[in-house]
Amino acid sequence: MTTPESELDRLKARRVTTLFRLDMISQGAQIHYEDGTPVDMASEKDRLDAIVADLDRRIEKLERSEG
Repeated sequence: MTTPESELDRLKARRVTTLFRLDMISQGAQIHYEDGTPVDMASEKDRLDAIVADLDRRIEKLERSEG
C-alpha cells in the first residue's frame, strides 16, 4: 500500500512530465503512430491539458489532507 506522501510525489512527478510534453508541443514537436500517421497535436494538447488539471486537483486534495 502506498503512503499519501509517495502518492503525492508520484502525482507531482507525473505532472512535471506532462508539462514537459506540453512544452514540447508548444515548440512544434510532432508525434507519429507506429504506422507513421501523425497524431493530431491539437487534440493531444487538449488531452494533456485535461490531465494536468486533473493532477492539480488530486495534488491539492492530497496536500490538504496532509495539513
